Amino acid sequence: MARKKPKHPNYINRELSWLEFNQRVLDEAHDPEVPLLERLKFLAITTTNLDEFFMVRVGVLQQLVERGNTRPDPAGMTPDEQLTAVSSRTHEMTLQQYDCYLNELEPALNEAGIRRVRSNELTEQQTEVAEQFFEQLIYPVMSPMAVSGADEFHALAGGTLKACVRLDDSATGLPRPPALSQANATGDGDDTEIVGGLNESDANAADESSRPPVIRILPFGRNVPRFVTLPSEGGYSYILLEDVVAMFVHRFFPSERVVECVPFRITRNADLSVREDMASDLLAEMEQVLDQRREANCVRLEVAENVTPQTLTFLSEALNLQPRDVYACPGPIGLKAFMQLTSLSGFDELKYESWSPRPSPQVDSTRPIFDVVARKDVLLIHPFESFEPVVRLIDEAADDPDVLAIKQTLYRSSRESPIVGALARAAEKGKYVTVIVELRARFDEARNIEWAKNLEQSGVQVLYGVKGLKTHAKICIIVRREPHGIQRYVHFGTGNYNEQTARLYTDVSLLTCDEQLGEDASNFFNAVSGDSMPQAFHKIVMAPISLRDRVLELIETETARKNQGQKAAIKAKLNSLVDPRIIDALYKASQAGVDIKLNIRGICCLRPGVKGLSENISVLSIVDRFLEHSRILYCLHGGDQLVFISSADWMPRNLDRRVELLTPIEDAALKERLIEVLDCNLQDTVKSSRLLADGTYERVRPRGRRKKLRSQEELYEAAKHAERQAQQSRRTIFEPHQAPERRSS
Repeated sequence: MARKKPKHPNYINRELSWLEFNQRVLDEAHDPEVPLLERLKFLAITTTNLDEFFMVRVGVLQQLVERGNTRPDPAGMTPDEQLTAVSSRTHEMTLQQYDCYLNELEPALNEAGIRRVRSNELTEQQTEVAEQFFEQLIYPVMSPMAVSGADEFHALAGGTLKACVRLDDSATGLPRPPALSQANATGDGDDTEIVGGLNESDANAADESSRPPVIRILPFGRNVPRFVTLPSEGGYSYILLEDVVAMFVHRFFPSERVVECVPFRITRNADLSVREDMASDLLAEMEQVLDQRREANCVRLEVAENVTPQTLTFLSEALNLQPRDVYACPGPIGLKAFMQLTSLSGFDELKYESWSPRPSPQVDSTRPIFDVVARKDVLLIHPFESFEPVVRLIDEAADDPDVLAIKQTLYRSSRESPIVGALARAAEKGKYVTVIVELRARFDEARNIEWAKNLEQSGVQVLYGVKGLKTHAKICIIVRREPHGIQRYVHFGTGNYNEQTARLYTDVSLLTCDEQLGEDASNFFNAVSGDSMPQAFHKIVMAPISLRDRVLELIETETARKNQGQKAAIKAKLNSLVDPRIIDALYKASQAGVDIKLNIRGICCLRPGVKGLSENISVLSIVDRFLEHSRILYCLHGGDQLVFISSADWMPRNLDRRVELLTPIEDAALKERLIEVLDCNLQDTVKSSRLLADGTYERVRPRGRRKKLRSQEELYEAAKHAERQAQQSRRTIFEPHQAPERRSS
């Protein structure tokens, strides 16, 4: 599909760039070399990603349009132009999703023994099971809602499946709703009568289309299974919940005639902000925002493509949607639900081989973690190396009588978090525990509110971040009394304190008791918890105060060195690159001849390879079994090789509206290891794609005799090799058994 030429040649629109990232995820679902259930997983992820994109980014753009905002973004596009471009691209992507599912994955799954059965394919025994399921779990649970317009739709939750049922009132005299305009009707289809699960032609379709419909909505709810297991002679057979509802929907309306029953799903705007300057109780205010989100404006309607124009018009007008907001789906709505099938037992041959995190050879599991870190800084590369030492650090601190205080940030955590449990236990044992819980971590607000309340009940001093800023930094400091005095142990990370996602995301952890980093950590917590300006840091850099300035300084230093005839190079690994000032600094460095290699997983608004602007910049993106999440920065710096890890992406929101950290890695061996990680990512020829100047991507393939290199596999094999070497080293150390001391009688 031809893409519109950008108005501003220096930048790529961030929304379209994000959609290109989601396309790369979808490409994994198309890839026949990926195991079948993993392909299904990638397809489900693309749907989840699009849901969040509509809830946040499209919701914001619609608000801007409603306010009459015509201010262009850095790429030169107004909000309305962005909405039009986004709609075109997402409609295209939706068709690709269903093409992938219907024409590639579903036939292959059926052949592999995972069979979706349609209602007209059921055996007599399967029909009995479906009917029993309806009678026991659908009919007693679901309740039809009479709706006549927009007012009743405010009560419908976003993100869940529903059925729109149209009734024929010609014989029963049912009251009709006020007439609605047909102006927004799109699509075509035949009115159908559903009787006992059998579809019959409606002879009065033409007459019905000119009259306002009588509509009932059946919300499916979140607790009714989407996949109804059916008896089969082998493998796994199922029928979808919406198909069972359609088979027996007439039982909800015994005295009326059902002429149409179509599944649909709505997406609501989730970008509702808190007026922090007016909120006396942020926790209570956040709970109110979550309530408001349930009734926010609808930003998307997904509906079965066989919906009739009459019903589609009713839904569109009741939800106040334009045609560009409506998505006709030729297959099951909400493909993210198919993630459930990817965990089916008995189909291991359709999944990736398990890559369990390896224990780090730097960490002796037989010794207290404090002894390990006191001896030497520890660098962990997740998920190839286990997150267990980080959990153990906090767990041991909770029970250690010499630990005086624990201070930590929590942005996202798991449902049954051992870290949160350890923090509560530490407070109950009398330690001074301070936790900064970010209540505004989008889509984790409810969980964080629950954690905050539980921690407060345990005696933890809970802070809800900083006014006007999200606390996104990943830092924990433990203050311990030791024979030589007070010692600080600090963890800096690029990812969340979540032991589950630490098995799925690539991230970096630094465990250290470096004196200056410890003092910086104390100053950081004193600043964010004490309503005061932070004292000068020795080593770390903090957003929104100076992180952008430090990154610009590093880029400009490389530029100056190159202009002086020295070698200069920049390598960076990030999730997103959006900030115009940093992009412009990189352009200037490229024009000076600085070699710049970027590994940007998601959004990248920089245009690489443009003559006279960015020909010395290359951008790769890796999409593989683990989500690339770590942030690493490298500068040659005249041969000194400066290396940093960070919680921040190079986006205005991170640099201006979040509390973030940039932490130097100074140990020579640890620096070298991170450089190896960067280089490995940049050499990927299996799962990487190259960003082109027009904003599209092309898959990287090995050239000539260059061997295939899959960076995640390479890093996992390196972790296994290091583990084997450590085991071999321990076997060559002879430790004699000592005779027990004898007591003299």
